[in-house]
Amino acid sequence: MMLLPILAARVTHMIFKRFPASGLRDNVLLPLAGFAGILALWWLIASFRSEIMPTPWEALSANLDFILHPFYRRGPGNLGIGWLLLASIRRVLLGFVLGALVAVPVGFLIGLSRPAMLALNPVIQIFKPVSPLAWLPIALAIFNLADPSAIFVIFITSLWSTIINTALGVSSVPQDYVDVSRVLEMPRWRQLTKIILPASLPYIFAGLRISLGVAWLVIVAVEMLTGGIGIGFFVWDEWSRLNLSSVFLAVFVIGVTGLILDWLLCKLQELVTHRPART
Repeated sequence: MMLLPILAARVTHMIFKRFPASGLRDNVLLPLAGFAGILALWWLIASFRSEIMPTPWEALSANLDFILHPFYRRGPGNLGIGWLLLASIRRVLLGFVLGALVAVPVGFLIGLSRPAMLALNPVIQIFKPVSPLAWLPIALAIFNLADPSAIFVIFITSLWSTIINTALGVSSVPQDYVDVSRVLEMPRWRQLTKIILPASLPYIFAGLRISLGVAWLVIVAVEMLTGGIGIGFFVWDEWSRLNLSSVFLAVFVIGVTGLILDWLLCKLQELVTHRPART
């Protein structure tokens, strides 16, 4: 175990020495070195827990059917991992969009109005630290169904970061911009759409990215508790069968999907703001 950090450091040093600063080194070789280190650590742990923990090669071999046929249908409850992933993404996007439709206007209200800030800030500070899973029993009591309850939890999860960042962006607009708009007798709605909104967009998208990341984390835990079709329940179901190979596959799929969702939101930010998004 102690040799792995030393080996990783030596490999990284060798890459830096043999390959000067370049796109190949920074974008290909170093990321590959990082993944190779993770695989080596996994292999080492599996060698000590071989009775339950598969090696990377064993996990790949056991998951070939899931990988090669992600959208199979072999019965009412026997679906490919692609269908399970799409079901989870649908819940996340629906709850996330509903949360954004509420959070952005509320953030604008708080950023523009001190009375609104004084009224709503205590509510936000109280509910923001509450674990999203604590809302699940309340959601089940309201809707009495797993699917809308999961969407409701995502909705609640998506509120706080977006509200706070939107309010911060609105309140950070330089006062000179607002003063100039008043001198020009610009209507209030034009102030909002032409000055305050464009200046606040980087903050809004920062909040949306945080909210989407947390929402994707939460949906896996929610589906573990509520069951049904989804990547989260797949993880729990495979663990109950002591099939860790499929659990490792699900972890990889969840991570890659989260990365893709964040990348898509970054591209949307670049399209709207006409400037590169910070990663």
